[in-house]
Amino acid sequence: MFLRDFYNTPDHTISITAEQASTFAKEIAHDFNPLHDVDAKRYCVPGDLLFSLALEKYGLSQQMHFTFAGMVGHDVLLNFPETDAVQIDINDNQGKTYLQVERSGDVTHDTGLIESFIRDYVAFSGQNFPYVLVPLLEQEKVMFNLSRPLVIYESMTLSFDHLDFKEASVEMLDPKIEVDGKRATAFLHFQINAEGTVVGKGFKKLAISVPSAYEAEPMQAFVDEYLNRKNTYLGNLK
Repeated sequence: MFLRDFYNTPDHTISITAEQASTFAKEIAHDFNPLHDVDAKRYCVPGDLLFSLALEKYGLSQQMHFTFAGMVGHDVLLNFPETDAVQIDINDNQGKTYLQVERSGDVTHDTGLIESFIRDYVAFSGQNFPYVLVPLLEQEKVMFNLSRPLVIYESMTLSFDHLDFKEASVEMLDPKIEVDGKRATAFLHFQINAEGTVVGKGFKKLAISVPSAYEAEPMQAFVDEYLNRKNTYLGNLK
């Protein structure tokens, strides 16, 4: 599968270099979160890459829930156990858990289907900022710290009616946000389409620190800088 370019397998573990993680974020997900930059002080591997590796390893199940329990930094060796269990913990060699996977129902290991779903889902996920999150924050009149934005990918849930299709695409439904003091939770709902019909649904849950009131001009400047960085990088690939 195409993911082989984005990880290494030392001593039966999986390791992801900062260069591999950053390339996946930018070129597959089009996600330009500074946390995924090679030289970021708080660098971490994109949650969508961990999710993708889990699908490559364990297949796509009819019902799946992913909990992102920790940020994968530099030089972390991850263990993806050989198992048929309904709950799987992805740990490092010290036993720290970074990803929990729960699954049930039918399962497919069709590489073409899984790759099409991964590519479409992570592209959808990578567009959440600024196109989805900024309007939600403006709606609730709150914003994150522009000098140190804290947006945490908490979990993602998938549910399919069946797995009898060859390719799948993701379509955004109405997103929701709940604000409680200086914390907000965003629920990014989507449906999954295949061959012209809806075959499933899901949602991505984000935790956001929102310490201040929304200010349109500083936020727009932040968004403009983000999009300029993205467009410059992608333009240089052509």
